Amino acid sequence: MVPLSPLVIGPPLHETLRNISGYADDKTIAAMAATFVEHYDLSGYRQTQVFAGVEAMLRDLKAAGMRLHIATNKRLRPTQLILSHLGWNELFCAVYALDLRKPSFPNKSEMLDALLQAEDIAPTEAIYIGDRSDDWKAARANALPFIAAVWGYRDDNLLASSEGLIAAENPADILRAIEGGKG
Repeated sequence: MVPLSPLVIGPPLHETLRNISGYADDKTIAAMAATFVEHYDLSGYRQTQVFAGVEAMLRDLKAAGMRLHIATNKRLRPTQLILSHLGWNELFCAVYALDLRKPSFPNKSEMLDALLQAEDIAPTEAIYIGDRSDDWKAARANALPFIAAVWGYRDDNLLASSEGLIAAENPADILRAIEGGKG
């Protein structure tokens, strides 16, 4: 088994499988993806572990009256299963995933644009929090302020190419950054 690198956590499944397997053949990648999906949707999602402080941060944000949404490269079904498993369904107003619609969103920027429009969210009234360089690019494409969660599945490209972003070393830093931005 190939050990997972933090740099492969977050991209769409087919891209992740290409990166960790070394295979480029679409048929092989599709077969691997089907096996992964079957396992993950049946029981694998239950192995999701939450980073320390994240649940408290989410609950604090919700209690402060913030409307929380998810924009993820993960497929919609396992995202919903994870939220249910963790007891977090009530924390989020909406979940957007690349496969939310057919055809799928081509990238996170377009998915985030659709979320903002459908949920009637003005970019000046929102903050996008992410941990990948594609999150930063999606935020910039949609004129959203961005906070980089730099703990956990670290994306060194995020910090290297993201001049001017707010970097949060832990969930409490996110709360402080949001509170500081209210003034």
